[in-house]
Amino acid sequence: MLRRKITQSLLEWRAREGRMCLLVKGARQVGKTYAIDDFARRHYQHYIRINFDETPSHKAIFDGDLDVTTLTKQISLRLPGAEFVRGQTVLFLDEIQHCPRARTALKFLAQDDRVDVIASGSMLGIHYEEVPSYPVGYVDHVDMHSLDFEEFLWANGVSAASIDDIKGYWTRLQPVPTAMHERMMQLFKEHVVVGGMPRVVQDFITNHHFGRVLQLQKAIVRDYSDDIAKYADGNEKTKARACFLSIPRHLAKEHKKFQYSLVERGGSARKYGGSLMWLLDAGIINFCHNLSAPELPLEGHAKSDVFKVYMRDTGLLVSMLDEGSAQEIMDGNLGIYKGAVYENIIADIFTKTGKNLYYFERDAKMEIDFFIRHGKKATAVEVKSSDNTKSKSVTAVMRQCGVQQAIKLSAKNVCTPPPVSSMPLYMAIFL
Repeated sequence: MLRRKITQSLLEWRAREGRMCLLVKGARQVGKTYAIDDFARRHYQHYIRINFDETPSHKAIFDGDLDVTTLTKQISLRLPGAEFVRGQTVLFLDEIQHCPRARTALKFLAQDDRVDVIASGSMLGIHYEEVPSYPVGYVDHVDMHSLDFEEFLWANGVSAASIDDIKGYWTRLQPVPTAMHERMMQLFKEHVVVGGMPRVVQDFITNHHFGRVLQLQKAIVRDYSDDIAKYADGNEKTKARACFLSIPRHLAKEHKKFQYSLVERGGSARKYGGSLMWLLDAGIINFCHNLSAPELPLEGHAKSDVFKVYMRDTGLLVSMLDEGSAQEIMDGNLGIYKGAVYENIIADIFTKTGKNLYYFERDAKMEIDFFIRHGKKATAVEVKSSDNTKSKSVTAVMRQCGVQQAIKLSAKNVCTPPPVSSMPLYMAIFL
């Protein structure tokens, strides 16, 4: 069984006085159902699960009045073994996006504390127009992603104590012992290729077979493509799919700004902007917005119409590249795609730690991969796939724009102090 950070969030919610209903959001196949199901069985005496995808007929429970007495009667009618014991019963409403009235009912279930309620779903941003009334103020939200690098390390038998040891070298600005550094870089490259989709990670941990990994990833990419066909409206289907398939082409460019003309000759924001937002709401992509100035607050300087697009899961991106790309990554040679893949994994790491993504580009000679708030300063972050830590852009942005701090992430085993810190790629999880 894979250890997931969401379990700690669920435990904290369980211990909270006056807890609201909990809505766990995330893309398809990131492990929401498995994690919640395991938590419910371990921490409650009575567990009621309704999956609106598996059993569409259960949507009828919410067709009538939404007061809790009526709902418990309807649930008991359809699930005879259901028991409602205050503080000891949890109701899990899985794939809630298929039952908009159930989402409205969360308000009334929260007001009456006879049953704890966890709901989960994907495509929740896609179905917002169908919900009769949102339960604003009555629901706590948790976002769930595919496995992050730390969870991937746990899956590979690296203990939390060992990760803390590595963090100690980062804190002390000391090089990591050579054997440890080489092992961490190997695991980092494996994470780039395997990604974090639970089914893929579990198979890799069991079989250590990259061919099987690629097969599973391609199946998930097909599922995502099928979801676009299933859930997108009208002509949005072909446009969203075209945007989705164009992501590798965008990231292969030297300057990775998203260009609608790469989706289709003559393409425009007016035609394809809604399709990109569809992919964002579906949890498939991340936006990284360009900054008008590399200053705090970063959000205040973000350009809404100039951005890069990254895949939420880097392993899925690798599976969409040319045949043999996974092997090239493991061998340390990926040509035009290497920078794109390593940028994508750092974007993935930052997003999973709650950061919004920003970059800065003034002209062809000054492009900083990411800007983050670090140590109360606007901090330039450059990503290098090799052990070459030279960066003309970092030097230029510090001289010309007043940036006081920069971090270079590379394959090199060094930890240098500010204002220009250099550290191994895997230490991005400590930022």
